[in-house]
Amino acid sequence: MTITSTSTSPALTHVGVARTRLLAIAEVRWALAATALFALGGAVHLSGGPTWLFWALYLFCYAVGGWESALEGLRALRNKTLDVDLLMIVAALGAAAIGQIFDGALLIVIFATSGALEAVLTRRTADSVRSLLDLSPDTAAVLGLDGGEHRIDAANLRIGDISIVRPGERLPGDGTVVDGGSDIDQSSITGESVPAFKTVGDEVFAGTINGTGVVHVRIDVDPSDTVIARIVTMVQRASETKANKQLFIEKVEQYYSTGVVVATAAVFAIPMLFGGDLQSALLRAMTFMIVASPCAVVLATMPPLLAAMATAGRNGVLIKSAVVMEQLRLTDVVAFDKTGTITEGTPRVERVEALSGFGPGDVLALAGAAETGSEHPVGVAIVDAARRRGLLMPTASNFESTPGVGVRATVAGRVISVSKPARGGQLVDEIRSQGMTAVVVHVNDRPAGVIGLVDTTRPDVETAVAEVERVTGNAAVLITGDNFSAAHDAAARAGITDVRAELLPEDKVAAVQQLRGDGRRVLVVGDGINDAPALAAADTGVAMGRRGSDLALDTADAVLVRDELAALAKVVELSRRAHRIVLANLAIAGTFIVVLVAWDLVGTLPLPIGVAGHESSTVIVALNGMRLLSSRAWRRNCAEM
Repeated sequence: MTITSTSTSPALTHVGVARTRLLAIAEVRWALAATALFALGGAVHLSGGPTWLFWALYLFCYAVGGWESALEGLRALRNKTLDVDLLMIVAALGAAAIGQIFDGALLIVIFATSGALEAVLTRRTADSVRSLLDLSPDTAAVLGLDGGEHRIDAANLRIGDISIVRPGERLPGDGTVVDGGSDIDQSSITGESVPAFKTVGDEVFAGTINGTGVVHVRIDVDPSDTVIARIVTMVQRASETKANKQLFIEKVEQYYSTGVVVATAAVFAIPMLFGGDLQSALLRAMTFMIVASPCAVVLATMPPLLAAMATAGRNGVLIKSAVVMEQLRLTDVVAFDKTGTITEGTPRVERVEALSGFGPGDVLALAGAAETGSEHPVGVAIVDAARRRGLLMPTASNFESTPGVGVRATVAGRVISVSKPARGGQLVDEIRSQGMTAVVVHVNDRPAGVIGLVDTTRPDVETAVAEVERVTGNAAVLITGDNFSAAHDAAARAGITDVRAELLPEDKVAAVQQLRGDGRRVLVVGDGINDAPALAAADTGVAMGRRGSDLALDTADAVLVRDELAALAKVVELSRRAHRIVLANLAIAGTFIVVLVAWDLVGTLPLPIGVAGHESSTVIVALNGMRLLSSRAWRRNCAEM
């Protein structure tokens, strides 16, 4: 099942989410029940228990795990098509008819489990869409025609309404500040690591968080067309497109299913037309169905991919489906988000420059003392830097915070202020040119020094970028909502030359589509809500596990559980190795099928030999695929790199 509604209406989306959750729970329960019945039947069978008992358990497994596939197959048949669901049911019933009920039950369990996993992932995506809608507040305070304040449903806001947003509240709509000023945390939309000061005339977005000031915002966009609403639509539409991706073997299932059914009918009908015996014709047809059944083909594909997924999971990369595991091999360009992905997402003091009469330690200690009461990320970074260096920070009094400007406090009888530069200057311009945020420290209104802060890059990012460029054969790309200066500085430290900055979520999607339009298979790595549409639009989306938002984690196809970017190149290589094993397995399974089918058609294939050959091919391809479960598979992969 896939999400089909692209409406931005919360009510419609919530109904769809509830229905998706119920379907997912039901499918998981059926799959678990089928697996339990199969396990019980196998235990009785292997222990030499009564034949009637393990047959009964296996048949219950057929019914519980196969009814949905049978229904889907009949629906496809009603639409004059054949699919692998129907072929699987027919093959399972054929196996039971000639005594090989274990094979059929195993096939039933494989398909039931696969359907349950797909349903669970669909439910999680739907849940994440609803959580995104919850970012926008339910109500908004607006100024009435009488000048009084009224509270209304945020969904009823109209263009031109003036909304009053107080400290700590989320903005109810996209618009323009018409009165007041405040630091606003826009990380959910733009990915900026530091709150941006917004004052009269500045654009603001729904779902962002107001800081310490009160602002009046004129609503400029209908609630159904805000950035948050557009993110919902983009994620849903991209998810629908991705749902059409299939495994390599599934792309030919229609032709294979039709061919096997037609051939089985022919194997039965042709001898009968020439006066053959009914029982021998039926036995030959059933033997043909068994040796041509997709068991070995399914196992040729799934075990290598599942084993690769398990190996990747043990090494910190969660791959959500076998389709994703297979698609990773095609990646030929990687696009990174900046804040929280190639950087840590928090500012850090990088440089302290003192002016006459002060030392760098004095400047940092005084600034830290003044910022002790601040909750702004810049202030927290300055205090942390002073503490890490073991500097003594005197107790501050008379603390004042001015949104968009800075802080002011009395420290040891002197008035200390830490603020944005009112104007440039050689030192300030030099620090800014290096991609840092500059703040000026004043003592009794005299400049005492300048502190430069930077968003720290991850320690493994340069090596990780170099490795993905080697594996993909193309330069990595940086796509970020942050400003050009900060973006280029972070990119330079990571070794990325292609930088695309100041992008809103829809701009990131456009950048991804442009890369895909050039014929490339794009992998996007991100962590924030604003990255979710790009993660969904990419051929493969990868979220950062520790810092990732719920929406990014659920939208992504894979998750870096430990935020280790170095694992990206390794998992792409692992996918390519798994694909090579899949091709080898398909060759093995195909060879067995061709030989056994030819034997059955040209000569007389004894049923025991047919079953033994079929089972041998199944065991061989399963064991070959399971080689990727070994820890050596990941280590060998690293050694090859």
